[in-house]
Amino acid sequence: MKKIIFLLSVLTLVSCKKEKKAVYGLNDVDISQNSANKDYLKSTTEFISIAYSDIFGTVISINKLADLTKIYKAFGDKKLIEQMVIKNFLNEPSIQIPQIDRSSASTINTFTQNMYIKLYNRTPDEYELWFISNMIENDTDLTSELIYFSLMTANEYRYY
Repeated sequence: MKKIIFLLSVLTLVSCKKEKKAVYGLNDVDISQNSANKDYLKSTTEFISIAYSDIFGTVISINKLADLTKIYKAFGDKKLIEQMVIKNFLNEPSIQIPQIDRSSASTINTFTQNMYIKLYNRTPDEYELWFISNMIENDTDLTSELIYFSLMTANEYRYY
């Protein structure tokens, strides 16, 4: 019996050790959205004139802006009329948007970055860059007009 008690006490002394605390160092990472600082909704005239200048590279005439503003305000579904205005702009032959150069991945990435800077006034994050570039590479039917339409009808385009 004494041997068992002695053995248990020796095992207890040998087996019990103070637990080491592991300390991990973490780097501070800013996890904010690029569009998070866009708080102000564009007015009707701002939206139409900015969309026009983004597509045509010139300033919209006063008469055309007044006509489109009347149509916009008279129509109930604002999202639908925004899509119709953008689609109408993109269907005109005098648009001044760059065409997609599919010769290499770097030219597609450059097109995507320039488009984000022009339309959203920011550079795309890594996922956005990969997603749009991947779509362009995998779908040869995808035109720059379709990409501009999708980005210009997104909610982020309505804010600055």
